[in-house]
Amino acid sequence: MIWACPACGREFGQRRSHVCVPALSVETYFGGRPASEREIFDIIRGQVESLGPCIIEPVNVGIFFKRKRNFLELRPKTRWLALSFGLARRVEDPRITRTFASTSGRTYHTIRIRGPEDIDQQVREWITESYLEFSG
Repeated sequence: MIWACPACGREFGQRRSHVCVPALSVETYFGGRPASEREIFDIIRGQVESLGPCIIEPVNVGIFFKRKRNFLELRPKTRWLALSFGLARRVEDPRITRTFASTSGRTYHTIRIRGPEDIDQQVREWITESYLEFSG
């Protein structure tokens, strides 16, 4: 069951405390940002939407892709976008720049996306796996 905060309208997999910050529209979020960031987002959004329903939330710090909870995050950095995704396993790949093991047994991974060409078949497989992992 999805819970929507009555104050900010953001949706969550469960009722809990959160920082109440309203989501932005996609157009507002990308206003003034490099066109390449929007192109990367559109590729990732297309991949995710081909898998099924999800919540896409642009906020000041980045864009969250949610099922019951965040399964992907796309955050702008100075020279790249950081793409983070959660999996039920730890991935060993030279592109992984950061990992974090949660108490839920999932491992969150971060890679650097410098351009659309960085979203190759392997990255698409991780996105799909993360989506499916967070579906239930």
